[in-house]
Parts: sequence; structure tokens; C-alpha cells
Amino acid sequence: MKRILLCTDGSSFSQSSYQYAAWLAPRLQASIEVLYVSDIRAQKAVSTGDFSATLGIDASRELLNKLVDLEHEKAKINHHKAQLTLQAAEQFFTKQGISDVKLTHHTGFLVDSFHEFEAQADVVILGKRGENAEFASGHLGANVERILRSSSKPSFVTSRNYQPINRILVADDGGKSCQKALEFLISSPVFKGLELHLLTVAKKPGDETAQAYLKTAEHQAKAGGFTPICQLIQGNPEQEIARYVESQNINLLIMGAYGHSRIRHLVIGSTTAQILRGSHIPVLLFR
Repeated sequence: MKRILLCTDGSSFSQSSYQYAAWLAPRLQASIEVLYVSDIRAQKAVSTGDFSATLGIDASRELLNKLVDLEHEKAKINHHKAQLTLQAAEQFFTKQGISDVKLTHHTGFLVDSFHEFEAQADVVILGKRGENAEFASGHLGANVERILRSSSKPSFVTSRNYQPINRILVADDGGKSCQKALEFLISSPVFKGLELHLLTVAKKPGDETAQAYLKTAEHQAKAGGFTPICQLIQGNPEQEIARYVESQNINLLIMGAYGHSRIRHLVIGSTTAQILRGSHIPVLLFR
């Protein structure tokens, strides 16, 4: 059986992630592991400096004892928050009739510990932003962006609001990561019966290379049992993809994390990052 790794922090984006996981799991015939990571930095904030010179020995000792007690209490609260969050996730999936759910609470750094959990997963689901979303509406969550830089698994990045998935769009630029997306699309039962759109954005009029990419993708999709709606558009990829999603009422965007012109440093492709930031629908990314 396949496994979905669902990262949660209990935020509004996490709630949407639960709904998309409940949609994906039966189609993929997968179990779900819900992962909550308590940031260890929040439990290592006690200063162990020597205040005796300014406060006196007794006052310094009293202050440090109070700080230690405070941090112990904070750790208890964080643990309780984790348990409540995981219990809420379990209750949600139970109501959806999904029982094969594993709850995991880990203390550490999400980005550092992520790969040990990712290794056992086939697909990763995470919200586009976390619990501080209201203060960073124009950005990707810091953890999300760092995970997407290095994740080797398909990453399903969810939007704030859930909507049923009926129409999917594959934005194809002919790159290796787009090829992986097409292979997953064709070989997986997840998208069978859904309306499939294929879009390639050309850099210039009469771009034969872009036409060839789209023709190849169309041939693959048809061989996989789809009847794709194909479009070749000239312009800026971020803008044209966003316009197409809006005009065609697309519910899920599938694309590669990197294109042909990927600069090999630790950032996700610039087009991908721009689309993720502005997207109001979930995006399924492939490396």
C-alpha cells in the first residue's frame, strides 16, 4: 500500500490539507501519516548566562529557576497543542471513513527531520503557509519553501480553501520534472475520469520546440486513456498559467518544480515559486 505524509501545524491551511488528503487517499489506495513537529527551539530558550554580578547570587539563581519553570510549562503546552492537533486530524479522517491513519509527534526541526519521514512516503501533502499565514499572505511558508527545495517525492501544496477536483491542468515545458508529472498522471488511478488540460507557454511566435513538447504530452496523455484539451499560448509563464487556471476554472495544477533553465542552486524554480505564491488552488509538484 502507498503512503501519504501529511505535515500539519493545525493552521487554516492544515484544515484544507486534511480535505485534500481525504480525497487523495482512496484514489491512491494509500494510508496517511499525519506528522506534527514541535520546534525544539521553543524549548531551548532559557538563558544560562551568569547574572550574579548585576543581580546578586540569590536573585540570579531565583531568576534562572523561574525561567526553567517557564520553559518546562511552555514545553507542556506545546506538547498538549500537538496532541490536540493530531486528535483533531484523526477525528476528521474518521468522519470521512478513513481509518488507516498514523499519528506522529516529533520534537526537533521540521526541515531537518522531514527526510526521515519522507523516505517512507509516496506523496507529501503540506499547506502553502503555516500558522502565521495572516502575517505573510504574499509569501510561501519558510518551512514549505525549504522542503520543496530538497524533497524527492511528489509534493501536494494545498491552498487555504478546499474545492472538489474535477479539472486538472498540467503545465508542460518539456523538462524532466514535467515528464515525471506526466508519467505519474498516466500510471496512477488518481486522475482517471477527470477533465485534463495540457498547457505549454511558448517564448515566441511559431516556437516549434514548444509545439513539440505539447504534441508529445498530448500523445502520452491519450495513450494513458485521457482525452486532453491542449493549448499553446505565447507569453510569460506565470501570468499565462494563472490566467488559464482562472478562465478554465481549474481545480488542481500539476507541474515540474524546475524547467529546462533551472539554475542549480538551492532555490525552487522562479516560475514555480511565483505560481505557488499567487495560486488559489493546490499545486502538485514534481522534481
